[in-house]
Amino acid sequence: MDRHGTNAAKIATYLDDHPAVVQVNYPGLPDHPQHELAQNQMDGFGGIVSFEVDATEAETRAVLEELEVFTLAVSLGGTESLIDHPTTMSASYLSDEEREAAGIPDSLIRIPVGIERVDDLIADLDRALANR
Repeated sequence: MDRHGTNAAKIATYLDDHPAVVQVNYPGLPDHPQHELAQNQMDGFGGIVSFEVDATEAETRAVLEELEVFTLAVSLGGTESLIDHPTTMSASYLSDEEREAAGIPDSLIRIPVGIERVDDLIADLDRALANR
């Protein structure tokens, strides 16, 4: 669990500084709106990171297709790093209006971070985001 959280924090920090990323959702980032609450209630900040890229839905899917270390799948609780596109995967059953109301834009990507070498995970993201 420590590795899960540590990897997620490093990935969130990397994404927060990336020019192709519009927003990072991770309570461990100091500018997250619920950072202080999470800090008071949690032992660590967890291993789920989501982020929005400056891209259309098709361009967002193209980023996902470039990944080699992450597995494109929907699941939580494993030791391997997964990545999913909620619009077309985990939230695809919602209407456009419901996804919008829930704050799920077409450019949102969700990562249940695993315990692999974080440098490999960041390098994979960096390569996939390079053309954004």
